[in-house]
Amino acid sequence: MNTTIVEVTNQELLDACFAIRTAIFVEEQGVPASDEFDAYDTLDAEARHILLYVDGVPAASSRLRIVEQVAKLERICVMLDYRKHGLGRVLIDKLEQMAVADGLEKAKLHAQVQASGFYERLGYAPASEVFMEDGIPHLLMTKKLKS
Repeated sequence: MNTTIVEVTNQELLDACFAIRTAIFVEEQGVPASDEFDAYDTLDAEARHILLYVDGVPAASSRLRIVEQVAKLERICVMLDYRKHGLGRVLIDKLEQMAVADGLEKAKLHAQVQASGFYERLGYAPASEVFMEDGIPHLLMTKKLKS
């Protein structure tokens, strides 16, 4: 399995991210598209999107925003056929590298409760009670980044 990660720099790449997010969050998990897509989903927004390819096929995506000097990892998703191959870890590693390169020392994310164990294995710790986001239970999780 040959993987490549690219930072999104054009609409074609961004559309590939949107297709993955639509398949996972909207179709698979039932999140309304109006909630899934927001003002940070443009090429000139204050968010950086990444796209992961497996053997040339778009398989996973995510985005990074800086919120109050903290890296906020968002929209982390891996297509169903590519799960259980460590691609989520690859996405998180890349986002964390980008954050450290931007001089950030802390990362946070809103983890779906069912995925919180995955994030804990990557060094994230729960930092909130369970809350609902788009009808799905979530936890705020944080991690100190290594520079």
